[in-house]
Amino acid sequence: MFLHSHPYEPFLFPEATKLIVGTLPPPRFTKGELKDDDVDFCYGSRNGQLWPILDRIFTLNLKYETTDYAAQQRRNFLWQHKIGVCDIVASAEREKIDASDLGMKNIKLRNLIGYLQVYKKVDTLLFTGGNSKNGPEYFFRKYLKEHELKLQVVSDVVPRIHEFELPLSNRIIKTVSLTAPSGAANRAVGSMDLYKKMKKENPAFNTLDFRVLQYRDFF
Repeated sequence: MFLHSHPYEPFLFPEATKLIVGTLPPPRFTKGELKDDDVDFCYGSRNGQLWPILDRIFTLNLKYETTDYAAQQRRNFLWQHKIGVCDIVASAEREKIDASDLGMKNIKLRNLIGYLQVYKKVDTLLFTGGNSKNGPEYFFRKYLKEHELKLQVVSDVVPRIHEFELPLSNRIIKTVSLTAPSGAANRAVGSMDLYKKMKKENPAFNTLDFRVLQYRDFF
């Protein structure tokens, strides 16, 4: 059994107003076996699409390599735009060493409410995935239930938007469930009516283009 622990502490700072919330990076990040074009930072997998999406939106000219410079580029962007990263899964066990969310067992979650109470300017959580089993929204709903809280629907159109009231405060926290920035989610994107419509209008339109349009409204 492989203990898949999160290799990065939450990237948090007092000025942050938004938090990106995912699950776990691929196991090779925990094992320290990065590939040449991985970046040793949150969402740094060469197969992930979060940074390519943000690169397109903000024209960041990011490097995709295992260097301190590439990681620092991403930190600088997050600081400038007041965006933190706090994945919800602290650790999980796996029988098969892969990046599948469904393969996680004996999952331990991070205390997101505790972090939100410390970082008082955060008003939005950006989930890198929806409510499918073992996705970030799925875990967050489970986590809230343990605290006798639940999400209230704001918009049920993808990307779905919810909100909840943070305990011991008057803060309302918004959550946005973005289409996952992974190749595994491309099939789901391809089945969306809006994507099909846009693809029909422009055959060159692809799943990365679709995510860029979606993410732009929330970053």
